[in-house]
Amino acid sequence: MKGFFLALCWLSLAASAAQAEKVTIAAAADLKFAMDELVSDFKKANPDAQVDVVYGSSGNFFSQIKQGAPYDLFFSADILYPQQLVTAGLAASEAKPYGYGRIVLWSGSMDASRMTLESLTDPKITRIAIANPQHAPYGKRAVEALQSAGLWDKIQPKLVFGENIAQTAQFVQSGNAQVGIIALSLAVNPELASKGGYWLVPEKLHQPLEQAFVITKRAENNALARRFADFMGSKPARTVMIKYGFVLPGESSGNQGGNQSQ
Repeated sequence: MKGFFLALCWLSLAASAAQAEKVTIAAAADLKFAMDELVSDFKKANPDAQVDVVYGSSGNFFSQIKQGAPYDLFFSADILYPQQLVTAGLAASEAKPYGYGRIVLWSGSMDASRMTLESLTDPKITRIAIANPQHAPYGKRAVEALQSAGLWDKIQPKLVFGENIAQTAQFVQSGNAQVGIIALSLAVNPELASKGGYWLVPEKLHQPLEQAFVITKRAENNALARRFADFMGSKPARTVMIKYGFVLPGESSGNQGGNQSQ
């Protein structure tokens, strides 16, 4: 009988260890390409780790986590969401900034590198995609930029809204919109970059896209979640983030906006 209970204890410990080697990440859609590469690099040093990533809008993830969604790490495109989780006692770490995002004009059928926001008033452009500003930070910044440029009233009737910034890019890529205001981190990916250039929207036109992640309360005892959090500060991870156009905390963008051809 004693052996039976010892076996049960061993199985319980083994199950706990196996569970600790799995992590589920909720990541803002602008991180799609960067996060895929980050996870690949992380798994080289942690070959037995299971890292699952779900992409979507930061606002929706925030609501889901408040309702108990099973995410261990939350990478938000707006630092305010992780900070609010910390305040609500739903996080096991502080909100850790990981980069500043930028928005760009991008098109799969036009040379966006020769465009500016004013170009969007052209009558030939009838459908412009942005992310839904209700829950997507990149959509909020797009609205701010258009308003700052004095173009909102002219542009608003042309807008089509993606559920998140990745879907917004898909609208443009598929031709459902002629041009879009999307994340730089998506525009520099070879899949999109091969179809043309982009125009970097001057950051003075909108609030900063300060992005941050947090370990959720659910993952308080998840060692793998903490290892991934630590990995984000490593040189390989920083190199990946820079590659996809993110400005790292404490560093200058060195570019206020302009043409970028690919």
